[in-house]
Amino acid sequence: MRFYKVIFYSVCFLFMAPLSIGQKDITLEDLWKRYTYYDNQIPGFNFQKDGQHYTRLQNNKILSYDITTGKLVKTLFDGTKFKGLQSFNGSVSGFSFSDDEEIILVKSESEAIYRHSTKAQFYIYNRSENTLSKLFDGEKQMYATVSPSNTHVAFVVSNNLYVKRLTDGKINQITSDGRINEIINGATDWVYEEEFSMSRAFEWSPDGKRIAFMRFDEREVPEYTMMNYKDELYPVYTTFKYPKVGEKNATVQVKIYDVEKDKTVKVVLPNEEMYIPRIKWTNSSDFLTVTTLNRHQNHLRLWKVKAKKGKAEVLLEEKNEWYVDIHDNLEFLNDGKHFIWMSEKNGYNQAFVYNMKGKEVANLTPGEYDVTNFYGIDETNGVAFYQAADKSPTQRNVYRVSMDGKTKEALLKTQGWNSAQFSSTFDYFVANHSTINSPPTYRVFDREGKLVRDLELNEQSKKNQEIFGANPVEFFQFTTKDEITLNGYMIKPDNFNENKSYPVFMYLYGGPNSQQVVDQWRGQNYWWFQMLADKGYIVACIDNRGTGARGESFRKMTYQQLGHYETIDQIEGARYLGSLPYVDASRIGIFGWSYGGYMSSLCLLKGNDVFKMAIAVAPVTNWKWYDSIYTERFMRTEKENPSGYRDNSPIYFADRLKGKYLLVHGGADDNVHVQNSIEMSAALINANKQFDFYVYPNSNHGIYHGNARLHLYTKMTDFILENL
Repeated sequence: MRFYKVIFYSVCFLFMAPLSIGQKDITLEDLWKRYTYYDNQIPGFNFQKDGQHYTRLQNNKILSYDITTGKLVKTLFDGTKFKGLQSFNGSVSGFSFSDDEEIILVKSESEAIYRHSTKAQFYIYNRSENTLSKLFDGEKQMYATVSPSNTHVAFVVSNNLYVKRLTDGKINQITSDGRINEIINGATDWVYEEEFSMSRAFEWSPDGKRIAFMRFDEREVPEYTMMNYKDELYPVYTTFKYPKVGEKNATVQVKIYDVEKDKTVKVVLPNEEMYIPRIKWTNSSDFLTVTTLNRHQNHLRLWKVKAKKGKAEVLLEEKNEWYVDIHDNLEFLNDGKHFIWMSEKNGYNQAFVYNMKGKEVANLTPGEYDVTNFYGIDETNGVAFYQAADKSPTQRNVYRVSMDGKTKEALLKTQGWNSAQFSSTFDYFVANHSTINSPPTYRVFDREGKLVRDLELNEQSKKNQEIFGANPVEFFQFTTKDEITLNGYMIKPDNFNENKSYPVFMYLYGGPNSQQVVDQWRGQNYWWFQMLADKGYIVACIDNRGTGARGESFRKMTYQQLGHYETIDQIEGARYLGSLPYVDASRIGIFGWSYGGYMSSLCLLKGNDVFKMAIAVAPVTNWKWYDSIYTERFMRTEKENPSGYRDNSPIYFADRLKGKYLLVHGGADDNVHVQNSIEMSAALINANKQFDFYVYPNSNHGIYHGNARLHLYTKMTDFILENL
């Protein structure tokens, strides 16, 4: 997410004022009930191995399309034809292929667990034989995956890892010690899933003869209990392991199971407290790589493990004065001699080629800019593809580069936000482009950047901007007292008159490596902000220090002081806006969600002479109540950094409240627990401060359970109108 110089919509908007009488009003019902303003989106493509076809799930059918024409080529699976077979109900919620695409694992009756994890009933469909068989009789399964040899399927049930042989259906239970809230095999615990974006914790070797898997022992991890209210006599309690700051984490081991020998060996790693955020096989089934991080997350080691005995040696090592970010950009080349690795060792996020002894061979992306996405390597043609913020932190461009890093070429030259998804052979890619003032478009290009066809141009969204009289979003910059240039955007009211005085409603997130001020379409909030502008508010957003795409030192300067510099910048930003001749400095409000809710709370309390009101949704109010991995990465523990916690947690400044404060939380938020807002309420009450507090029962961190989103945005809008 990133920002820019002032960009106006299109010439027609300069002449829109006289037409405003005939324009339709933006409503919250259209926004969150009828979804009138939703853009047509193209989800990620499931490209097939030939690089020209992709698959889609539609009406319980798995369909194959030609990327160059968009025409349906073949129906690969029709769930309606197998309804009733082996208890299959005909519904398909997901699918995956074997390496040769002859076997399809069909997912049905999916249930969400946390942010990424699900469990479901899986079925094995053999395309050549046109047969469907149930994977497992009993409880629902997780992460079913066909081996590269197409001979077995591995999956997790009730915290244990299983393997099913496809030739005769024999099932082998690899582990037997799995217990809920005790031992997990082949899957991760809550905090790994949330903070390392890792949920499946097993990987097949390239030849399909071995499975590397992780075992979590979380018996000593403290528990947290949520209550859901379902019209029963008593609430429904959900208890799960949640390690907070300084508390015990799960003990994690890596093991390697030999399918043919039915034997498991343990990977031998140093006997020290560490995280294991990634495991990945090299191109050889004889070697596994394991990534480890110390608890402070400033010392990373990439281990090369001999699969037969589990013996490990360091392949690559990184130390950082702040912390090391985990990524998925480890890719082994087919020559067996090199691999790709992302690193900030030069002060920017860059892609490197290393040999198998851990020595750097080439920097693929030299320069003072951040690579924000690495798409992969076309080894046949000796080029790599990536996305970068090389022109401005507010924009993204897509490039290809030679394997020595010397020849770089832009594939998409349009200003704004560009991203791409490449086919498996890199012969085609789908480009997504938008600006903050223009909805996303999706187009297919060939490897040379030549347009093949348009997928979606979102013409209706463009018409909506005219129908509802959308005002142009303008970028601005200002310089703080510390001589730091910060980026922002604003939306001015209809019929803006610089001789009038307008209230300002600020929106922020502000967390580490995040961005909101970007030249990219902003989705639903765009329309809510337009509605507020229609009601006479200037809507503004500023990205503070600690946000992304401006290099490592800018991104990590908030280390051990989360909230400190960010709050200073937002308060200075409000003062800057208040100094503009058309702003009423006595009427500035601020709103944020999650980290943004944490920030809006701090801003209202520490900037009580600047902000008239604040809305905080699902905020952290004391860092000691958040999880170990995220918080300690940026703050270390409360014992190590007492002043960092004390000086930057809203709960310790409750007595400073002067303005109007709306506090909101989901009662079933497994991420930022409602404890944060309840404790904040207690502190405000003890300080004899009046405030508004809303809890949304059974809603998680996103607060979209039932009618919650419409209700929430109605409440927030009313709160703004009444108090700003």
